[in-house]
Amino acid sequence: MSLKQQINEDLKSAMKSKEQNRINAVRSIRAALLEKEVSIRVGGQGELTAEQEMEVLMSLAKRRKDSIEQFKSAGREDLVEQEAAELAVLEIYLPKQLSEDEIRETVEKIIAEVGAASAKDFGKVMGAAMKALKGKADGNLIQQIAKEKLG
Repeated sequence: MSLKQQINEDLKSAMKSKEQNRINAVRSIRAALLEKEVSIRVGGQGELTAEQEMEVLMSLAKRRKDSIEQFKSAGREDLVEQEAAELAVLEIYLPKQLSEDEIRETVEKIIAEVGAASAKDFGKVMGAAMKALKGKADGNLIQQIAKEKLG
């Protein structure tokens, strides 16, 4: 089953069970995917690839995480709960995230592969790490670990 079909089925299910947070989250995913698909078609390409779908989902998840942080700092716990519930729904569609130890291990391997020795090689390490860990780890955490290892 494609992601689009899964989203539509999940939306129907959420509407039947009247779970408002789930309905909102699934609708936002569907809208973002449709928006991306339209922009791609205008650009002359066909359907969304699985990688492009994943980029949309990761972008939505990042937005939710950023919103949660901002709402926490503003003391808006009601909005924090709503965003967290929608983020939980989004994470269902994302690949399993690696643990911090797994990320550290991967970054260490990449440092060895590219022959990085100092902070000057940070760009090389980050490029390879982001490519290897795309969708599996938070970019900020990858950056933090890479700086720690090279610093």
